[in-house]
Amino acid sequence: MSTIAITGAASGIGAATAERLTSEGHRVIGVDLHKTDITADLATPEGRRSTIDQILEACDGTLDGFVPCAGLSGLPDRPGSLLVSLNYFGSIELIEGLRGALARSDAASVVGLCSNSTTTAPGLPMELVEALATGNEETAREVGDKTGSIMAYPATKMALARWLRKKAVTDEWIGQGINLNAIAPGKTETAMVAEGRADPILGKYMDAFPMPIGRSGRAEEIASLICYLLGKEARFIVGSIFFADGGTDALLRADDFPAPMQIPNQN
Repeated sequence: MSTIAITGAASGIGAATAERLTSEGHRVIGVDLHKTDITADLATPEGRRSTIDQILEACDGTLDGFVPCAGLSGLPDRPGSLLVSLNYFGSIELIEGLRGALARSDAASVVGLCSNSTTTAPGLPMELVEALATGNEETAREVGDKTGSIMAYPATKMALARWLRKKAVTDEWIGQGINLNAIAPGKTETAMVAEGRADPILGKYMDAFPMPIGRSGRAEEIASLICYLLGKEARFIVGSIFFADGGTDALLRADDFPAPMQIPNQN
């Protein structure tokens, strides 16, 4: 039996993942604003520190897996700074804070929650991606508010994907036996999508994005991929981002991936 911590465990993909892992006999430490083992607001530094301490206490210092699912989507009246703090810093600070406990496991894995909007949203604000990469939350929050939360959403997910890929191959992560990977879901029927669909401005666009499969995803489908990546059969997978989006990314970017490696001109 493994011990796995999940943020955003009260609903959506996080809840579906927790339910599946529990049914398979694993111990889940859930984190959310309500109805979970640990109650915390991960958009605040205090909430993150408290959550790390409580997870470490609950797992007795050894953790087999971590899934940072907590996050918010962009809405016209939602500040971009909130997504900066929750979606990005609420993920990477917990991943870093739990590294020691993960390293004590025989086979630890972290599965981040990214998005296919990182590659399919036009006009992604790279200024915010770059601000997030500096690790300065105050500055990134300022850029996030200037950007607005609708476009801050794909930017926070892009920055998270890049962080995970860069860290995944280092001595302090895979060198310590900790696999870092992520999934990039497309539109999935969760409370987050329902919130967007109910918005008077954003709602009319929610179902306009092309999905070759002809339907939205189900939280249980995304959870099945997360659980596989947490398992021992996925140990050879390091630093990968898996798209589970009904074909949207493939439809819009068929020739963009795989991209050949470019060797810099030495002249």
